[in-house]
Amino acid sequence: MNKQFRWGIIGTGGIARAFAIDLQRLPDHKVAAVGSRSTHKGRAFASEFADCLAYGSYQELVSDPNIDGIYVATPHPTHVSNTVLSLRAGKPVLCEKPFAVNSREAVLMIQTAREMNLAMVEAMWTRFLPHIKKVRQILNSGVIGEIISVEADHGQRLAALQIPRLMLPEFAGGALLDLGIYPVSFAHMVLGVPDKITASAAFTPEGVDSQTSVIFDYDSGAQAILTANMIAKSPCEAIINGTLGRIEIDRTFYGPTSMRVVLNDESVTEYPNDYEGHGLREQAIEFANLVRRGERESSLLTLDETLQIMRSMDKIRELIKLTFPNE
Repeated sequence: MNKQFRWGIIGTGGIARAFAIDLQRLPDHKVAAVGSRSTHKGRAFASEFADCLAYGSYQELVSDPNIDGIYVATPHPTHVSNTVLSLRAGKPVLCEKPFAVNSREAVLMIQTAREMNLAMVEAMWTRFLPHIKKVRQILNSGVIGEIISVEADHGQRLAALQIPRLMLPEFAGGALLDLGIYPVSFAHMVLGVPDKITASAAFTPEGVDSQTSVIFDYDSGAQAILTANMIAKSPCEAIINGTLGRIEIDRTFYGPTSMRVVLNDESVTEYPNDYEGHGLREQAIEFANLVRRGERESSLLTLDETLQIMRSMDKIRELIKLTFPNE
């Protein structure tokens, strides 16, 4: 493999562009090619990055022998087909969150990666950020005691934009899959797989959830209280409460941000945010390192945990009666 990790990107939307721009901060990573079913969109995207090729089909992209890894950044329902296509072509995959629409698709993707003996990681970029690394260290230290609750919310005023991929059932739209995946994944990271899930939602006229509230209960007595909505801008903060203190993560908890530890004696340790850039490149660094070392998954977000998260998402959907066509 060349010194530079050469990325092929499937998709030309906002998250693909943000990822590609953030990669430019890394001298050993390169946006080498993009695949799009629209020649115009593919060429326009490629023109923003030096020596980036534009392919008129995903098959052409994944067949390029000079590509080291594929970043799947297409709408939710196409993650499974784009990922399996890439893996079958011998390319390791970093797949955008939510990893799939449901756990059945996730199982197929994971089975294919393991069959092909290739690296694959869910692009839940939060897991790879410096402040989340610090959260893990604080939790492992025991300084805030036994964890009794997690609170996390993610709300953005998106419904007013009437973006089809967010609003339509055929695109697996709604607040849960697009926004709720962040607090759900965060709760899994802190407390693990819940023993009981309770959920409630409100729906749009199109039939997707405009807001969803979830409680995870654990046999230890701990709870996670999680909310997501796409009709109002919420604080987008997270709190981990322990018997000896708490961790307060500021807006936006899922991106580079400041945080603090507040102990029961009211002592406060501040962790300011000095991160530059979007933060999407941290997952790229982890992924490229895995590929270079010949490893198949990340300890920061294993494939088994990704599957557990998708099963929790399935249960929430069952409880709120959120269904999509052609599942």
